[in-house]
Amino acid sequence: MTLTSATDVAVRADGVVLRYGRTTALDGVSLSLGTGVTGLLGPNGAGKTTLLRVIATAVRPDAGSVSTFGHDALRGPGRLAVRRRLGYLPQDPGFHPSFTAFEFVDYVAILKELTSRSARHAEVRRVLALVGLDSVRTKRIRALSGGMRQRVALAAALVGDPALLILDEPTVGLDPEQRMRFRELFADLGEDRAVLLSTHQTEDVMSLCREVVVLDQGRVLFTGTPTDLAGLAAGRVWTSDSRVPGALASWRTGSGAYRHVGDPPPGAPLLDPTIEDGYLTLVDLHTAEAQR
Repeated sequence: MTLTSATDVAVRADGVVLRYGRTTALDGVSLSLGTGVTGLLGPNGAGKTTLLRVIATAVRPDAGSVSTFGHDALRGPGRLAVRRRLGYLPQDPGFHPSFTAFEFVDYVAILKELTSRSARHAEVRRVLALVGLDSVRTKRIRALSGGMRQRVALAAALVGDPALLILDEPTVGLDPEQRMRFRELFADLGEDRAVLLSTHQTEDVMSLCREVVVLDQGRVLFTGTPTDLAGLAAGRVWTSDSRVPGALASWRTGSGAYRHVGDPPPGAPLLDPTIEDGYLTLVDLHTAEAQR
């Protein structure tokens, strides 16, 4: 069963805490995911991958709860029920290099309890075709490019038409054309299911996501639309003919003018903020508060 409306809640996490020794990877994370694509942004080390692993039932937190499709995703029968409706693309899929693309996806299909050989093989061919790998399905994974390996991993995540997709940096290693095709695919997938997409590509978030969550130092800093996130930098983006010392970010654009993010000087020509400007502003403010 897939989700059917924007009001459906696929995942609800409440007060999730996870520690590795003295390091707190997740510090009271609460969020909910519904139908559509939700983007997860944050600096390296913010806890994004850890959060995805918790939601994907790969690791159990020290405290808090996770409910997925009404099941307790952290324990026994509920966790098994969630896994049957879940597609997960981790950062490192752990390929066996001697497998062909078909064999790897078929192996994942067996783990997902597709027991009928003919039906399973038809499903494997379907998902490989969906990611554009039908012509190389008999090639060994070690002979494939990095981008093709990423697509094999995505095909494995799509086996069984899951109602919840968790994707950790799915466009890494893809060229611009492939990334555009994947955006189209993710947008289609998000029409009737929940997709949680972790990425460093803010343009992917702006193009795809109905909601965006920003995580930093294990805490949720922001939840809202991409437009709302961009709006956090309203009045803080300006242009000039030279670099301005003290700006949060400053770079020379292709036109030769400089674009700045930060506190503009009086009378500076303001520019419309992007989601990247809002993200930089949000993380900078949080860092400044943490240092006080």
